[in-house]
Amino acid sequence: MRLVFDTNVIVAGLVSEGLCHEVVEMHLPDHAAILSRFLRNELVEKLEGKLGLAAEDLPWLDLYRRHATSVEPQPLANPACRDPDDDWVLATALAGQAEAIVTGDSDVLALGVDQGVAILSPRQFLEVSHGP
Repeated sequence: MRLVFDTNVIVAGLVSEGLCHEVVEMHLPDHAAILSRFLRNELVEKLEGKLGLAAEDLPWLDLYRRHATSVEPQPLANPACRDPDDDWVLATALAGQAEAIVTGDSDVLALGVDQGVAILSPRQFLEVSHGP
C-alpha cells in the first residue's frame, strides 16, 4: 500500500513504545512510504529542535529516507485544513498517489477521505493492513 506517514506518527514511533512504535517499527517496512522535502524537514526539525535528538544519531531515519519514495508536491488549489502544514501532508499524498495517510492529527483525521486518499489513525491503519 502507498502511504504517507505524518510526522507525528513517525516521531511518536521513534521516541516511545505503543501503537505508533508498532506502526513504525513493524509495519512501515511492508508498505511503500511516500515522503516529500517538507515532511522530511519537518521530521528533522521535530527530532532535533523539540526533542534534542540528532538526525545522524537515528540510523532508522536514514533508512526511512533511503527507502521512501520522494515526491515534490504542489500546493493545494483549495486549502483543506486549518493548519497550512497539514495541507502539505495532503499534497504529498496526492503527488505520490498514496492510498492513505496515517496520522494522529485530529484536524487531518476529521477529513476522513480527501480527494480519494483515506486518512487513517494509527489504530485504523493497523486494522486495515492486518485485520483487527
